Amino acid sequence: MPHMYMIQCCDGAFYTGSTKDLSRRLWQHQNGMGASHTAKRLPVQLVYAEEFTNIADAFYREKQVQGWSRAKKIALMQEAWDRLHILVECQNSSHWENVGFDCAQPTE
Repeated sequence: MPHMYMIQCCDGAFYTGSTKDLSRRLWQHQNGMGASHTAKRLPVQLVYAEEFTNIADAFYREKQVQGWSRAKKIALMQEAWDRLHILVECQNSSHWENVGFDCAQPTE
């Protein structure tokens, strides 16, 4: 079953990926055959995973989460939906003006 997953490296860094075979991919990461990012930061530990019906959806979610801040990723892992909702909102005028999101202008 396809997954989007996050692993934490020994230095605390997070790595986000997607795969058709989660157990095989985790084995690869643990044995230095995953991404170069994780190979330099062993051991790694699975901290979050979402299951999808197809790999395209898992890959799309991977790219979405990769762009998130560390705080957003932690909120997702902790299933802190209220905090995650606040973190994903546009926070300042330069963000909503320059990024192209449909966000209401923050109140001052």
